[in-house]
Amino acid sequence: MPNAPHQSFQPLDPGRVNTMDPVELRYWCDQLHCGEDELKDIVDRVGEHVAAVRQALEERRGQR
Repeated sequence: MPNAPHQSFQPLDPGRVNTMDPVELRYWCDQLHCGEDELKDIVDRVGEHVAAVRQALEERRGQR
């Protein structure tokens, strides 16, 4: 979807994943190549910092 609203979206705080904003949630799912439920689960577990979320996703993917 080249013209999707979230394609040009930039989060207000690029170091933090905000799962409460639907546009930002879709943005981070696209950036991190994960689903909404998976991202919300990771954020609940490790917090909102992008580095921690990326690391947790990589660890989870390594276990599959």
